[in-house]
Amino acid sequence: MKTKKAFVLLNGLKPTAFPNLSDYQIICAIDGAYNYFEAKNIVPDLVTGDFDSIHKIPTTVEVINTPNQNYTDFEKALFILNERGFSEIDVYGGSGKEHDHFLGNISTALTWKKKLNITFYDDFGKYFFIHNTFTTSNILNKNISLIPFPKAKGIITTGLKYPLKNEKLSFGKRIGTRNKAIKNTIEITFKKGNLLIYISK
Repeated sequence: MKTKKAFVLLNGLKPTAFPNLSDYQIICAIDGAYNYFEAKNIVPDLVTGDFDSIHKIPTTVEVINTPNQNYTDFEKALFILNERGFSEIDVYGGSGKEHDHFLGNISTALTWKKKLNITFYDDFGKYFFIHNTFTTSNILNKNISLIPFPKAKGIITTGLKYPLKNEKLSFGKRIGTRNKAIKNTIEITFKKGNLLIYISK
């Protein structure tokens, strides 16, 4: 079965450029992000949220009002996408502006780590939680950061300037920021915990 990919625009700092939206099976605007789409004459497939930031609710696309304040608009959108069989979620506008929203988005991604592959993009790079074995290519000389949430144990890396050899990272103590890829392909494995990877552009 072909992987279903979703493009999600949150109401954070908008990127200077979008990817090819035709690569996605659904384009989602979360609450006030629709204002940006409307200004750019981009028509999404779905607009959802509690609509406390939207200027004008559209009438020509699918709209789902999600007023439940026990979850963020981003979380509620992920429930919808998961129910519809989407597993690859590319998120833009997830950082910038108010930092509590950014931190909340990271927490949400951690909650959904086992069910969805969520990748955040901005003008500086991309970041996402990895599973216990991770390999990626075409990143020679890019900055790589490993951020534990809150701990990750048994980390082994290959292809990085400062390799980790069965080591532990812990938020508030030692984290792995500003490493660098010295090979075109790197591999990261770890035994226990949660690890967020940041890759610069």
